[in-house]
This record gives sequence, structure tokens and C-alpha cells, in this order.
Amino acid sequence: MSKRDFYEVLGVEKGASPEEIKKAYRKLAMKYHPDRNPDNKEAEDKFKEANEAYEILSDPEKKQRYDQFGHAGVNGNGGGGFEGFGGGFEDIFGDIFDMFGGGFGGSSRRRSGPQKGADIKYESSITFEEAAFGTDKTVEFHRNDNCDECNGSGAKPGTSKKTCSHCNGKGEIRYAQRTPLGQIVNVKACPHCHGEGHIIEEPCHKCNGKGKVRKKRKLKVKIPAGVDTGMVIPIRGEGEPGIKGGPSGDFYVVIKVLPHKIFQRDGLDVICEIPITFVQATLGDEMEVPTLEGKVKYKIPEGTQSGTVFRLKGKGIVSPRGYGKGDQYVKMIVEVPTKLTDKQKDALRQFASVSGEEVHEQRKSFFDKVKDVLSS
Repeated sequence: MSKRDFYEVLGVEKGASPEEIKKAYRKLAMKYHPDRNPDNKEAEDKFKEANEAYEILSDPEKKQRYDQFGHAGVNGNGGGGFEGFGGGFEDIFGDIFDMFGGGFGGSSRRRSGPQKGADIKYESSITFEEAAFGTDKTVEFHRNDNCDECNGSGAKPGTSKKTCSHCNGKGEIRYAQRTPLGQIVNVKACPHCHGEGHIIEEPCHKCNGKGKVRKKRKLKVKIPAGVDTGMVIPIRGEGEPGIKGGPSGDFYVVIKVLPHKIFQRDGLDVICEIPITFVQATLGDEMEVPTLEGKVKYKIPEGTQSGTVFRLKGKGIVSPRGYGKGDQYVKMIVEVPTKLTDKQKDALRQFASVSGEEVHEQRKSFFDKVKDVLSS
């Protein structure tokens, strides 16, 4: 199955700016992220497809090759060599080499070189108010850190790693092998040092020669005002340490906003319902309305109907990008009293009489009315 055009994958024009490409990728990544689509193979494939497209189009050099040669220009992430010819030399012949115990020369070196450490994802639950105004959180998590007993070497203190005598510290072994295609030089990870290039004869007792131990970490995270559930705050270099001198991974704080007792959120706007009495709705009143910034006085006009919505301008949530602020919308709910005294009932009857209304307290139910129609 042929690959889709990378511009088509991200839904942008070929002349799109880096900002447009980045915005389109973020939208797709949020939509198809595996955490939002568990056990959804189609979403997982779309997420990977978007990642691949963004990896190429966000890199000026790779983008230039892609624009000129298409997929053939960037297969293998643009490693050069034979890549301009139908998918790359390694892709075409790699499976044949593997059949004879090899693998194309150079691939094992890339795997055994410096590697970036794994990223860490941490979900932080915050209150509605903390999301609205921002806060500082101290998060605790576990991470693999260099062993302080051996300083990350894996060797027992007082000893050191020994260069592997089988590969002379290269971490790989080369050998020639005859195949139907002729003699091929194969490269494999050294089986004695497992591609490390060195051997630990006396491992550290604390980390068992791994050079890493599991430690509890504390990290202070600044959460900006206006964040919402699903937003991610990246902290660079606070993930798992790199391998063989590679950079550390990143730490991602995923925000989860806890529900509020009375407030709900719609973008940057805040919505709440306020109960008022029949008398307040009829005659009007001045009352205190709760907002995120405290109570404010609001004058209810006469004849307010249940379900009427009023706006409190600028009482919403600020944008996490630092511009704009939402409003608060207040929905009035007129409460109908359910337990009235005889005196209160008489007052209502008098009101109905003055208003020209006829009150029938014992009314037939809907089903009784249906029965009457059917029997007539």
C-alpha cells in the first residue's frame, strides 16, 4: 500500500508555513493520541502517520528533499546513499541479508550509539480555580538515575570496565559470508559484551552493574492560568537519562481539571445556574452572584423568566496563551415551592383571582384525559 502525500496527511497546502504545519500536526496529534483512543487501531495508525508527516515537513532539509523527490527522497529519514532510488538500498536488500545472519552494515552501529532517554508522562489533577488562575505544583515521580555508588559506570567502586577483547571495544563483529549474491560483509553486535564494547567483571552491588537505580524525584511545575483538561506542559530534559551519552528524555505534565460544584467551562467562558424564588423573578431583586473572583451584586429585572441567561463580561477565564478573557453566563432558575402553608395557598388563590385565572387544584391526570377521549 502506497503512502499518502504528507501534505494531504496534515491537511495543509504544499506552500504552508512552518507555523501552519505545526498547528495542523498538533490538532491531529490531540485528536488521534492513543491516550484518547485506547484500543483504537485506526486512530493509532493515523497518529503514527501524522507523526511521520510532521517529522519530514518540520525539517527544512528533509522537506526540500521530499518536495523534490517525494517519498523516495526521504526514505530512511534522509540518510543519503541509495535513498533516491525506490526506497533505499537497505530497505530493498535488508531482508535478504538477515536471511543469512547479517543485516546491513552500519545499522547495528546506529542502535549501539548514543540514544535519547525515554519520556515520562505524568497526570496532574488540579482544581477548577487552579486551572483558571494558574498555580505551582510539586510533583513526585520515580525515574532511573545514575547510581551514586558507582557514578553510573556499573562497575564496583575501585574497579573499572574492561575493554572487550573480542571486539576491541567496538561493540560489533564483522565477518564475510558467501551468499547467492556473492560475498557479503555482515556486522553484528558482539555477543560477549552485547554491543557495549566493554565488560564489567565486578558489577556494582547497588545497581547490579546497570549503572542506573530507581529514585524518587520531586519537580516544581508552573501551571499557567487558563489551562484545561488534556493540555500538556513539557519540561525538557527531566525524563529518563540518555543511553551512552545521549540526551535525557522529556517530562510531560498532562492536565486534568477536577469538576466544580457550581461552575462549568465552555472554552474561556464560565457557566453557572442560580436559583431564584418566584417572588424575586416576579418583582425583581438585587442579589449576590458567585464568580471565580468573588461575589458580585446583580440586579434581577422584574418579570424574569426561568431559563433567562445574563452575561457578566470579563468574569471568565484568561487564555493560556496570554491574550483574551472569557465571560460568565448566569442562568436563572425559578424555583417553584412544593410545601406551602394554608395561608400561602390562600394568598396564591387571591393572586390568581385578581389576575383573572381559574384554579383547579384537583386536575385530571393526562392518562385520565386519554381514557375520557377513548370512552366517549
